[in-house]
Formats: sequence, structure tokens, C-alpha cells
Amino acid sequence: MIASACMSWSTSGDDTQARSRCVARRGALVLSVLGIWAGSCLACAGSSPPSQSTSNSAASPQSVDDARLARAGEGADEWLAHGRTWSEQRFSPLADIDTENVNQLGLVWTFDLETTRGVEATPLMADGSLYVTGPWSVVYAFDAKTGALRWKFDPEVPGGHARVLCCGVVNRGVALYRGRIYLGTLDGRLIALDAKTGSLVWEVQTTDPTLPYSITGAPRVLQGLVVIGNGGAEFGVRGYVSAYRAEDGELAWRTWTVPGNPDLPFESKALEMAAYTWTGDWWKTGGGGTVWDGMAYDPELDLLYVGVGNGSPHARDHRSPGGGDNLFLSSILALRPATGEVVWHFQTTPADNWDYTSTQHIMLADLEIDGRVRKVLMQAPKNGFFFVLDRETGEFISAKPFVKVTWAKGVDVHGRPIENPDNDYSKGPQMVWPGPFGGHNWHPMAFHPGTGLVYIPSQDMASRYEVDPAWEHRKRSLNTGLSTDFFTGSVDPDAGISVVGSLLAWDPVAQREAWRVEHGGAWNGGTLATAGDLIFQGTADGRFAAYRAQDGEKLWESPVGTGVMAAPITYRIDGVQYVVVAAGWGSGYSLSAGPAAALPAVRGGGRVLTFALGGEVEIPPPSPEPPRGPVPPLPEGVSEADLREGDRLFARECLLCHGTFAVGGGSVPDLRFSSPEVHERFVDITLGGIRADRGMPSFADVLTPSQVRQIQAWLISRGHQSLD
Repeated sequence: MIASACMSWSTSGDDTQARSRCVARRGALVLSVLGIWAGSCLACAGSSPPSQSTSNSAASPQSVDDARLARAGEGADEWLAHGRTWSEQRFSPLADIDTENVNQLGLVWTFDLETTRGVEATPLMADGSLYVTGPWSVVYAFDAKTGALRWKFDPEVPGGHARVLCCGVVNRGVALYRGRIYLGTLDGRLIALDAKTGSLVWEVQTTDPTLPYSITGAPRVLQGLVVIGNGGAEFGVRGYVSAYRAEDGELAWRTWTVPGNPDLPFESKALEMAAYTWTGDWWKTGGGGTVWDGMAYDPELDLLYVGVGNGSPHARDHRSPGGGDNLFLSSILALRPATGEVVWHFQTTPADNWDYTSTQHIMLADLEIDGRVRKVLMQAPKNGFFFVLDRETGEFISAKPFVKVTWAKGVDVHGRPIENPDNDYSKGPQMVWPGPFGGHNWHPMAFHPGTGLVYIPSQDMASRYEVDPAWEHRKRSLNTGLSTDFFTGSVDPDAGISVVGSLLAWDPVAQREAWRVEHGGAWNGGTLATAGDLIFQGTADGRFAAYRAQDGEKLWESPVGTGVMAAPITYRIDGVQYVVVAAGWGSGYSLSAGPAAALPAVRGGGRVLTFALGGEVEIPPPSPEPPRGPVPPLPEGVSEADLREGDRLFARECLLCHGTFAVGGGSVPDLRFSSPEVHERFVDITLGGIRADRGMPSFADVLTPSQVRQIQAWLISRGHQSLD
């Protein structure tokens, strides 16, 4: 099927009955599994707020409605939406800080989020208030000028939910609309808060709580609707995106992204068509296709653009054994925002086989191409190609690789990647570029209309792919269908690491690199472009810097005491321009990448840092390095077979959060150097769930006590190897 095919089939409504119920207080939800989850509106006004206020000086936010959001690009002083405007360009017209005076930038206030987990949020600023989210979906409201905490809201996500999160207990931000803050929580709720007080207005469960869904992305608001997706494809779910009424939380529509059981009625004609591109019994393992991050909106065309994620499982031989493109995996969908109707689709990675999501940042712009101005959509998805599409029709315009790509030889005239048969891992293990972390991941990019360049947090890193012939679907466990054998054995985990992260300036018209600044490792922060001819970006190794937009010359840099993954914003109050970044090392890369994630040599330590010209506040020091020993002796009677089995079990059950080869990435404890208390209670922690409130749930359903002892013994052996 041609990737730019247009469709006009409705996907409004839902396949399960919607029910409503009120909640007396947050955290007291009694959820039925008999269909309530799909459209349950758990809305009630005036609930007791689970918020903590430390300042009574907060002014009531003015109405941020559709008209004000539509004009967000005209104003300079605020940051009202996730990408600043619906087009998601992340460009600010502020120029008080420029190339001549940026070297005078200094810290004016900071706030300690008191966490070692990852911070990914883009803050919002309106009417003098700054709204930031931290780990565990906690929301903070500050005086944007002074940093005084106005209120804090903790949705009290159960710690055990961390087990079904692929990429950490992170959150990328909130939406602001008509005096309310909208938040998606890790356990699948959508929550409306009073923006002035932080009190709960309503909440709705957007996912089936019996399935391993999660929400880490920021909602978007338009036309009186709050649009929210979800994650969980790594664990075996079926993806969708939903819209709820901003006023009361009632479900307006739900658009599923992959077809369900073909023996049942399809939710739309779009899914009926998509089902022809699937084979086997894909619906039994979910299918994947979660909408976990990128969105954009064009009010003139009345189109909402959403990015769709990878398949479940990743390996297509298990997911769709008879072949097929598997629509709408790894695709961009253009929807009618009032109904969820699919207008057109474009699939960036047909028959995705590598975890190449298209959930990365979606950006809209008007560019002159071949002598005429085109309304375009731009994306740099995981697969390594920078795509430019006509955003009105979905027509393919161009695509070129922006990082090293070996899985494909290029794209055809329709924009379909041409797979490289030499990298076909169905015939045996292959090292493939990019790996599942992608040539670009969730970290936002920015567009500067003055230079015409897009500034991408890119990364060159490969991964070994191998089909697991013995794979079978398991509930509440990773379901990639890929072998983990490469992450076991006596391989030196510190040898041969090749990871290059860059700030890449990309010309989307010429489809070529303009310039790049290489960093010490991958997973560097999102970018901000300003009319002061500056590009701001933080780095994984704990720096925050400003570069000249034309040529990438570094003009200013400050240490921040922790790794930076999130994108900064800028705003102006009382004639002073501020630059803010929410920093804190963590998330999927730091948890699971092992030696590569340890390269930046930073610790977690969430904080909000706000800079202005002349600032003189001292940068907080980094979190102290935990002790690397002593490591206890191996227990008596442990055999080489026990160690090999512990190695295998760790790679299967523990690697996702504790790193390849058990090398900690700096945001959770490094198990090679566990304390005596941890070793004494190792079985209770792993099987008894005594630390579930800290995000370490029980694995009693997949591990036995003897297997846990084998894992523990292998960790002790790894500790001795690392200290030698």
C-alpha cells in the first residue's frame, strides 16, 4: 500500500460501554474490570486536594482558551503549550538574551525535586506561574519569577506499577486550559487540577487497570478536548489515543491504532482496512502501536497529528508471521480532532522489526520547497530518516538519513524505506544501526525560522538483534520476542562501547547536515531556539549550554549537577527574560543501557534551574557517589551453573531497570554494590515486595526463591569483577 494513501473513515466512539462514577477522594478508586476502564468518567468537582501549598500569593491564571493558544506564536512572554505553540516548533521570539550577552547568564533560582529518578518534563508558564512535573507524575506550581513553591500535587501512583514501565517513572509535562492543569499519570489516569490551588477537579481512568498500560507523555488540549495516549507496547497491549471533554472528563472519542480480533466488529473502516496488513493471531498479544508522545495540531486544516509506536512483540516473525506492513504501527496519523476520524496516514517503518517508533517529536512549518511554499510536517523518528511530508494530504516530500543507518538502503519515491537484506536478523544475529534507542528518541527538537534549521538531539548507537525462537507471551513481562543472550556471558561490558550523541543542525529543505556538536554520550537533552540567535541544550554529562544558531559555536555553559534530558523553555516577566530547564538523570536509557549509560558519570538528582542575565546563585552540587563496596563473598555451594543461570535470569527479568551486565546508570541503586541490608533481605525485596512503594515490586509470579538466590550470587560475582 502506498504510504500516503488518504482515508476518511470514522473512528469516533468506543467498543465498550462508558460508565461514570464520582470519587470521594483521590486514590480511593474502586475499579471494576467489567468494561468500566474504557470510558469511565470518574469526575466530580470539589474533591479534597492532595496538594501541598507553601505560598498564598498565587494569582488566578487567566483564561488560556483556544483563541489564546492559537495566538501563542504571536506573544513572546509565555510558554502556554508543550511545544510552545500547536505547531510544536519550540522557537521563542524573545531576544533579550542574545549572542552578545549570553555569557552573562547565571542561575537566579533552583528547586530540589528530592528525587534520583529521571526528569523529562517541559515546563509551562502562564500568568506568572510555572508548572513542572517530576517522577511519579507529581506536579509542582512555582512563582515563575522567584521560584517560590505555590502548590504540589502527588497523584500517589502505586509503586508496584513501575514493573510495567519500559522506561522509568517519568512524566513529560502537563497541559493548561481555562484555569486547569491536565496531567496523565503513570497508572493511566487523566487528571484535571485547579491551576491556582492544585485541587482536584476530576479524574478518569483512561486504561484498563488490569493490563500493563502507562502514561508518560504530556496531554494536548484543543477545541475543548484533552487528548491523551499511552504506553505499554513492550509488555503486550493494544494502542489507542483518546479525547476527553476538558470540562468534565467525559470520553469524546477513542481511536485505536491497530486492529483487534478480526472475528469481532472493527471499530472503524480504517481498522478494517489495516487488518489486511496483519497475519497470524496478533491481537492475542496486543499488537502494540501505543501513542506515547508526539502530537501537533493545525487549526487551519483542522487536523490533529499523532505518532504511533512500535509493535508488540518487536520481532515481526512472532507478531505477524505471514508478513504484512502491520498498519498503523510506526506511523503518523492525521485525525479530525472533533471525532478522531483518520484522514490520512504515513508509515515511516512498514512492518516494524526494530522498535522504530514514530512517536518522536512532530513539528509543523511552512517551507519553500522547489519554488513554492509547502505546509509540511517534519519528524526525525527512531529509524534514522528525517521525513518531510505535506501535512494537508500526507504526501511524501523527502527523507534522508540523519544518523548512521544500516537496516535500510534508502527510501523509494513513495517514502517507503528499502530494507537492507544484509541486516535481516531473522536469519541470524545482526548488529544494526540505529538500535532500539533510535537515532532520535523522545527528546524534543526545535526549529528556527531565521536559519531554517531543525536542531535535533541525535545519537549514533547500534544494537544486536536476534529472534528468540522460544518466545511466548507473558503477562506483566517484557514481550519483545528478541533474545537477551547477548547480554549474558563473559563478554567484557566495558569493551567496544560506541555511542555518539550530538546536537545536530539539519536543513529540512536540502535534507543535509548544516553543522553538529558532538557530546560525550547519548541521551542528551531537548533543544530550544530563540530569536536571540541561540540554541539551548543540556547534556547527559551534566552541562547546560547555549550555541550560536548559525554555526553551533558554544557561547556559554554551566554545570547543573545532574544529567539533562528534558528540553528548556524561556519566558519574560517584568522585562526580564528567564531560561528554565528541568534536570535529572534517569529514564529508560540510564536504567537499561548499562555501560553506555554509565559513560556520562552522573548521578540522578532532580532539580528545576532558572537562569537570567546577571544571576549569581550557586549551582547545587551533584549527588554524592554511593560507596562501591565492600562486596560480600559468594555464598557457599554456588556453582558455575548457578552463576550462568543467575546471569540468564537477570537479563530476562532485571535488565530493564538495573542495566545490561548489571551496570547501574546512575539513577537507581547499582546492584553490584548492594548494601549488607539489601543482601540480607534480597528474597523479601524481590519476591515479597517489601520495597514496592519505592518502585521495586514483587516478581514472585515469575521467579522462585532458588532463582532469586542465583541472581543474587551472580550480582555478587559481578561486584567482585568490577572491583578487580
